[in-house]
Amino acid sequence: MIISSRMKRILFCFNFLLFILSFSSANAQISKSEIQALTDLYNSTSGDEWTFSWDLNTTPDSWHGVTIMNNHVVALNLHKNNLQGTIPESIKELKEIEVLNLAFNKLTGELPLEVVKLGELKVLKLEMNRLKGTIPKLIGSLSNLQELVLFNNMFEGSIPESIGEAKNLEVLNLSSNFLKGNMPITMENLTKLKSLELFGNKLNGTIEVDLGKLKQLSHLVLAYNNFEGAAPEGLEKLEGLEFVQLQGNKFNSYENLQELKMDALATFDSDNISLNTKYNPTRSNAKGVKSRETKETRMADTKFEKEN
Repeated sequence: MIISSRMKRILFCFNFLLFILSFSSANAQISKSEIQALTDLYNSTSGDEWTFSWDLNTTPDSWHGVTIMNNHVVALNLHKNNLQGTIPESIKELKEIEVLNLAFNKLTGELPLEVVKLGELKVLKLEMNRLKGTIPKLIGSLSNLQELVLFNNMFEGSIPESIGEAKNLEVLNLSSNFLKGNMPITMENLTKLKSLELFGNKLNGTIEVDLGKLKQLSHLVLAYNNFEGAAPEGLEKLEGLEFVQLQGNKFNSYENLQELKMDALATFDSDNISLNTKYNPTRSNAKGVKSRETKETRMADTKFEKEN
């Protein structure tokens, strides 16, 4: 039997459509526990008032910000979506999730301890919310984590010692919280770290961490804390430093910063005018002072908003 070219095209289109439908259907069939975890998040954060809400009568693959692969939720991107409320403990049921982005919302309450059970997590972004309490002590058990971004919340307590176990971290931003204590020495283990930002906390003490071991580091922001003693050791060993902010601390010695490599350095701010001039030769002192005042004012305004 001879099949015409037109019939062949029809059969091809039909088979292709069946493939697409079967693929889509397979990816929509996530477990009941994962569906419940998503539903709990919707209910606990006023889902009906989200900017892009979900129709719970449809399948999760049609829900805004939900990415499903191989019958599991692998990403949840709900940043700037007007989430108001708390993160439920059932978030732990998203066992295969790699990206959890709930940034720029109005989340309150504490970060559930259960988040450390998300073993596949690579990106955790919760910045610009109103989360409080402490950072989970076992946060470092997230061995696949590459980005941990918690800036501009109300986290208290210290930076967990376990952070050094998250050896795949490339971005760590805990700025503008109420963290205290010192930088844990375990941070020396974060050899893949490219950006370390701790701006505007209550961190204090002499920095014992040898930052020279963080060979990939390009951004270092320690401004407006209560660090004292000598400025951080090891910076002179880093060839890729681009952005350094140390101002607003109580450092009494900057001798170890006299020989920073300048090939990549674009911004350097400290409370030492001679160093600022040396590493920012095209920027006037007045401009540098104005820049520091602006950042300090912005930090104070942010803290006021969070406290009220």
